[in-house]
Amino acid sequence: MQGVTEQELAEQAVNDLHSMLDLMRWCATQFNQAGLYFGHGTDNPWDEAVSLVLQSVHLPHDSPQDLFAARLTQAEKKHIVMLAQRRVNERLPLAYLTHQAWFAGLPFYVDERVLVPRSPFAELIQGHFAPYMDFEPDTVLDMCTGSGCIAIAAAMAFSEAEVDAVDISADALAVAEINIQEHDLSTRVFPIQSDLFENLSGQCYDLIIANPPYVDAEDMADLPEEFHHEPELGLAAGDDGLDLVHDLLKKGPDFMSERGWMFVEVGNSMVHVEQQYPDLPLVWIDFEQGGHGIFAISNRDLKAWLGKQ
Repeated sequence: MQGVTEQELAEQAVNDLHSMLDLMRWCATQFNQAGLYFGHGTDNPWDEAVSLVLQSVHLPHDSPQDLFAARLTQAEKKHIVMLAQRRVNERLPLAYLTHQAWFAGLPFYVDERVLVPRSPFAELIQGHFAPYMDFEPDTVLDMCTGSGCIAIAAAMAFSEAEVDAVDISADALAVAEINIQEHDLSTRVFPIQSDLFENLSGQCYDLIIANPPYVDAEDMADLPEEFHHEPELGLAAGDDGLDLVHDLLKKGPDFMSERGWMFVEVGNSMVHVEQQYPDLPLVWIDFEQGGHGIFAISNRDLKAWLGKQ
């Protein structure tokens, strides 16, 4: 789609299409033809198209399909077509176009200062980290919080807990603050700027949730174009993807209660974890809703392992 041809395509779509379903079908066709990559909340052109249309008209992602027959205004159609063309031409993740992403059933504001939420941690949070934890934590640390989605979802799941949302990036924390205020959690979720544990002296947590940068050098070189719109600070973690994981394991027990647990996402870099920590008693989580690369370890087991090193 170049020059006037693209403009003509947009005008034709606006004139010929009427319902949400019409626009969904049109968007899906454009996405298919463009060969887009889907990895920021959807995994196929149709779901991406449905998400774009519903977000554009401010409807929830679980809206009934009967509603898809509703006719759209000219202004709504123009807006949808414009977003679809930007999605194709700029390869921007949809969440950066609509400034909304869903995580653990909750909506979050996002922009290019943070990664688009997509962690399988959502399933763990909604399941209250069972069967690994058999208690409700009083204190939670969300390390590398980004948009704050994990911290906020954890605060929703554990209604009495206080949650520290930590990130090295002031830009990311500004986005997290928007979401904390939006979800009315400013009395229980606290954004903190820190390079890992550096500014957390004296803190002690029953639950540490860490989603650090973990993409290794090889995977960084092969990332689809969509991912290059995300902050590299939130993705790249050295040759093996474990630059931050080493510190989390080494220093974690100093910030955990006796009953505490740590859960760390490492994605595809789990192969490096298994190679470098063959005798560390990690539990790798199996997910029913998809996803991989998150391990769990109790403070007791981590302390005992560190004591043998």
